[in-house]
Amino acid sequence: QFFVFCHGLLQLSQLLVSGYLKSSISTIERRYGLSSQTSGLLASFNEVGNTLLIVFISYFGSRVHRPRFIGCGAILVSLAGFLMSLPHFITGPYEYDQSVASMFSNTTDLCQPGVPGSQGNLSDAGCTPHAARENHEVLLVMFIAQALLGIGGVPIQPFGISYIDDFASERNSPLYLGILFSVTVIGPGVGFMLGSAMLRFYVDIDKVTRDEVQLTNKDPRWVGAWWLGFLVAASLVAVSAVPYFFFPREMPKEEEILYHEGEFPLVLLRNLRHPVYLLVVLAQVNLSAMVAGLATFMGKFLERQFSLTASLANMIIGAVNIPGAMVGIVVGGAILKRFQMSLRQCSAMCVLGMFLCLVLALPLLFLGCPTQKVAGVTYSESSESGHHAFECNLQCNCPEKAYNPICGSNAIEYISPCSAGCRVVNINADNNVVLNYTNCSCISENRLAGFAKPGTCGTGCSHLFLPFVVLSCLAGILASTSHTPSFMLILR
Repeated sequence: QFFVFCHGLLQLSQLLVSGYLKSSISTIERRYGLSSQTSGLLASFNEVGNTLLIVFISYFGSRVHRPRFIGCGAILVSLAGFLMSLPHFITGPYEYDQSVASMFSNTTDLCQPGVPGSQGNLSDAGCTPHAARENHEVLLVMFIAQALLGIGGVPIQPFGISYIDDFASERNSPLYLGILFSVTVIGPGVGFMLGSAMLRFYVDIDKVTRDEVQLTNKDPRWVGAWWLGFLVAASLVAVSAVPYFFFPREMPKEEEILYHEGEFPLVLLRNLRHPVYLLVVLAQVNLSAMVAGLATFMGKFLERQFSLTASLANMIIGAVNIPGAMVGIVVGGAILKRFQMSLRQCSAMCVLGMFLCLVLALPLLFLGCPTQKVAGVTYSESSESGHHAFECNLQCNCPEKAYNPICGSNAIEYISPCSAGCRVVNINADNNVVLNYTNCSCISENRLAGFAKPGTCGTGCSHLFLPFVVLSCLAGILASTSHTPSFMLILR
């Protein structure tokens, strides 16, 4: 029971590292100019090291000191967490587009005819060979950290599960594993909650004073302290690894049985020819693929689809969706213990849970709004209000890489005041907050130049937010009830 407690704590901490990356992925994209394709590859790269070693380590693990191997793996995971935060310390401070000249900058994103874009705007300042080289260094460090995370995680789950299953009775094993799985689900949940808290702090909180930060966390240019959570998570993993170096070696019965059954290739071939084993593994692969996609990009989807901040999106996932999955795992383990289900009944329970999940998830396909019209990106036409990036702002000398979004009075979003041809900015004299932009040549209303407000236009989907959260949570609960039964099918 003490091992179950320690292992639950370790897996919670381990998954806190990987879960925190997914909670801050959109912020890291914004900070280092990464595409979703690159960030998605980064988020899944930990599976490379894990996949290459998991089969061999799991087999030969019966002949080693499993708790000590788990402890060593945890040390690698902790090192990976610290490495993930390293890019913040080896790159310069975050630079964002400035819309108002201030005591800290004499740049502006307004339309300035006759002024070259590279001199009158800050937007191209980061597009230098040095900045590009920094991003390559950042990616290299992060990919190495993700590979270490995957390698360090190899012995943790299989060794822990087999160690518990060896010493627990067949009657209590499903309950112990159900508790273990439910506790480990909390890891990503805490990761998203940690992301929600850390992303409220400015990214360069250690490099600039609070008075120098002119943005709020609701500003689309805001970048939170994504690196801070990795330091916290890595420290927790390091502490959780200590007890494993003091647990005794496993009982010898499993080692003797496996040794006399044959060599590794024969055992692997026998398992691959077993139809039940193959079907369960295939089902878990598909479920893991779905969960990986959701965990990585659901936060970004919530931000764009329902106009949420990164902090609030992480809080919803961490406080609603993931605890719902935890409830499903606990219920699945409790049902197995209460009714002492056979393997056939475990299979039926998995099928029923996933079928009901699909029924509830089907309406999610129809909950959403059209993509926001962004001039020059998702919207372009040759009418008066069209071709915004080419005709109406030719004299503005706008930089190509500007990002300081505004919402025009014509309900079209522009990537910067300059791209909308805005020549005047109105600010609140008391707190230096931008009220609106006027005299915008690209925003036409009754053949007169229109105005724009700072920030994105958002969407009209706010009324669909609650149904989306409820349905996705219930679907996750039902899908998670199959978690423990599927593992019992493999173990038995």
